[in-house]
Amino acid sequence: MPRCNRREFLAANAASGSGLAAQAGGEADSRLKVLITSALSSLARGLAGALNQKYRVRLTERTRMESNLEFVECALNRDDTTSSLVRGIDAIVHAAEPLPGEDDRQQIDALTRGTYNLLWAAAEQKVPRVVFLSTLELMTPYDPAFTVSESWRPLPSVQAPVLSKHLGEFVCREFARERKIRVIVLRLGKVVRNEEVKGKPFDPLWVEERDVAQAILAALASPLKDAGAGVASWWSVLHVGADSPHARFSVASAKRQLGYQPQFGW
Repeated sequence: MPRCNRREFLAANAASGSGLAAQAGGEADSRLKVLITSALSSLARGLAGALNQKYRVRLTERTRMESNLEFVECALNRDDTTSSLVRGIDAIVHAAEPLPGEDDRQQIDALTRGTYNLLWAAAEQKVPRVVFLSTLELMTPYDPAFTVSESWRPLPSVQAPVLSKHLGEFVCREFARERKIRVIVLRLGKVVRNEEVKGKPFDPLWVEERDVAQAILAALASPLKDAGAGVASWWSVLHVGADSPHARFSVASAKRQLGYQPQFGW
């Protein structure tokens, strides 16, 4: 079975233990319930501990794994298993990461067909919102001298990890345009831990894991606008990186719309 590192295990165990203690005391857990996909990825496991402090977290993956949090194995097919996965969920954080060893075709399939099935089930079950975690590498082909904002057209490479994220964004956008479900796309830089990159050559795409968690928490807490409002209230794209003069992309929109305040920079 896959194993978590010590930091991930302690964070998840502590969060799970607090939930069990509340149940033992007879107290109902009134927190909203958030589903995090791609639970085997280091990104999702790092997020689970942070989000579980405020939300009840359910994890899912397309293969079996061990977790101290609630876990549901789901292949994200168009079936009752996917419908059951999202039933009673208040929001979805779609980490959208490949499984170890997946080839290009499998990665693209997971981010197209799998995302489509997940959002279809979520729309049927009236899940209010999805936060889709994409990548800023969609924008790196532009000249570094340009100030590239979220309104610029993505320039995806043909490499599966980047192209699949672009296709996943496209699927989410179509659901939002049809007003089936609200989607916030967060294009992340390269997620790192501050203590783990000290002394390493600087990368202008770095974003600290705890700042990513802060942005996701802000996206989950952002007010839902009227269901009859324009497409802009159903679909938004924000860049999430370090707030540093050395960073490659501005985070001004995330700061303005979400109140994002990154704490780490290099």
